[in-house]
Amino acid sequence: MEVVFDLAGRQSQLTELEPKLEDPHLWDNPSHAQDLGRRIKRLQNEIERHNRIESRAVDIETLIEMSEEEKDESQAEEISIELSSLQSTVEEYELECTLSGEHDAGNCYITIHPGAGGTESCDWADMLLRMYNRYFENKGFEVEVIDHQPGDEAGVKNSTLWVKGDYAFGRLQSEHGIHRLVRISPFDSQSRRHTSFTSVSVVPEIEDNEEIEIEEKDLRVDTYRSSGAGGQHVNKTDSAVRLTHLPTGLVASCQNDRSQHKNRATAMKVLRSRLYELQIKEQEERLAAVSAEKKEIGWGNQIRSYVFHPYNMVKDHRTSHETGNVQAVMDGDLDPFIESFLRWKIST
Repeated sequence: MEVVFDLAGRQSQLTELEPKLEDPHLWDNPSHAQDLGRRIKRLQNEIERHNRIESRAVDIETLIEMSEEEKDESQAEEISIELSSLQSTVEEYELECTLSGEHDAGNCYITIHPGAGGTESCDWADMLLRMYNRYFENKGFEVEVIDHQPGDEAGVKNSTLWVKGDYAFGRLQSEHGIHRLVRISPFDSQSRRHTSFTSVSVVPEIEDNEEIEIEEKDLRVDTYRSSGAGGQHVNKTDSAVRLTHLPTGLVASCQNDRSQHKNRATAMKVLRSRLYELQIKEQEERLAAVSAEKKEIGWGNQIRSYVFHPYNMVKDHRTSHETGNVQAVMDGDLDPFIESFLRWKIST
């Protein structure tokens, strides 16, 4: 069993990074110091996990050899169980080893925004928000609500989450795109079937020291009272901040803190990440003359469909992976879709 893993490369990176922890000025930039600590810990965990897999493989090989030498068939069942368990571990590990992109191992921002359809789409956006929160809980990811705007009647108009955890961006990049829902509407007095669309945007967290320049003259800064979670304490003053990047029209908002200064700093991080995403997409446009971001949130552009009526099915249109267990998916069982996407991405 061969694991696609650059052990020498990981060890070289670790050797290069560990001495930086001794830099007396490291904590002059706490964000950079924390990022360095996470990278080192992640490399250590990857190397240790690789070594454990190799050790298990050697133990099983020894067990097989002993069984053959002693002509003892009583250990066959134990060997079979161990091999099956190791195979599952290796397959999962090989998949994680494909997450080698520049930002795959880091945190990300995920924004959920309803398309056309009014209350229907706002409610669908809220359902997706619940689905992702269940997934984050299952994976042990830490989540902060950066911006949350409730719908006029139900659901949400917009919600931006800061997702923190190992390989958060690498895994969640599969969710970037338009999600389509087909169901009997609970808001339709005639119980007719409706189709709703919601856009999910996933961008990597970009550190302040990366070369994404934002000049003050290019910003419009609006302050307002928080309307989302946070209770009566956060919305007594205009602590929420909305930043608009005038050259591109990109917008980033934050309302999760009582401090306007802290909300502005967080909104700047989100805006920097979105500008980075735009920069990458512009490069892709020049190479491929296509832009997924300019697609209308509507028919023909969805990456995944969730059908509640007249049958139950969730299908990813990129990978063709599907399941009839809609409820499990809505409860956060996304790993089969994420893993099929990663395999599809490698093959394309």
